[in-house]
Amino acid sequence: MKKANGFWLFLIVSIVIYGTVQFLISAGILNPFYSNTLIFIGINIMLAVSLHLVIGITGQFSIGHAGFLAVGAYISAIFTMKLHLPFPVAIIAGGIVAALAGLIVGIPSLRLKGDYLAIATLGFAEIIRIVFLNIDYVGGAAGMQVSHLTTWTYTFICLFITIVVIMNFTNSRHGRACISIRENEIAADAMGINTTYYKVIAFALGSFFAGVAGGLYSHNFYIIQPTNFGFLKSFDILIFVVLGGLGSLSGAVISAILLTLVSTFLQDYPETRMIMYSLVLVIVMLYRPQGLMGTREITDYFGKWKSAKGGN
Repeated sequence: MKKANGFWLFLIVSIVIYGTVQFLISAGILNPFYSNTLIFIGINIMLAVSLHLVIGITGQFSIGHAGFLAVGAYISAIFTMKLHLPFPVAIIAGGIVAALAGLIVGIPSLRLKGDYLAIATLGFAEIIRIVFLNIDYVGGAAGMQVSHLTTWTYTFICLFITIVVIMNFTNSRHGRACISIRENEIAADAMGINTTYYKVIAFALGSFFAGVAGGLYSHNFYIIQPTNFGFLKSFDILIFVVLGGLGSLSGAVISAILLTLVSTFLQDYPETRMIMYSLVLVIVMLYRPQGLMGTREITDYFGKWKSAKGGN
């Protein structure tokens, strides 16, 4: 009953947010800069939440998420620009191919742990980037021109589905199995949990939503290039998860919003933007090393508030 009430509250809040923003965009109150910023925030939240499933829930240190973003971006662009298929079909195709890529890299590499897994996933992301760099069909190093099809509605629907699916997966028995792997993989294996199976499932699911985000990303700009998906992009996504708090979906969402706003509104100051961006990270890590939310969710604080109110 408590989970059902939480879902309905989340649904109502989501509808209110979508309706308010859509009204502001339709009425011309939000100019293209601010509406594009909101879309970019939504894409970054999807990337943060999808990597949160891999690192925060399953405990697998992956730094190759930009590779799945690139797969989704290029596959969806091929479907719309080369095959002339509808945009929703392209988004789904980008997610599916990214999930397949996640299975291909996940099955052999997720037997590794720690730094070895990080190096393997980083290598995969670089392989993907180099492959697209040398394929003339998608423009090679010059990049590929893409129509601007991403809207606030598409972004919000994909974001809503991403959060709901990952939230329900985390609260299911499969999510609890993944959390047990994060806490102690040897003990989880001893209890009969198929650790490799659950790690691969979490990796593929995270890759799928990264691919969906890639489809939105590619159609939000007029050109995509392999340089957009370098290892620095993977580190940006990793920072979202670490800064928000490993194991906290709410933290990943909050940090993605915060850092996207900081980066966007400081873009007029290229000389100092990265200094300010880094300074924010240093301050947070000094005074909140466990991340903004730690392992807690926003709903935990609401529960505390209700308990305190009831006690009074």
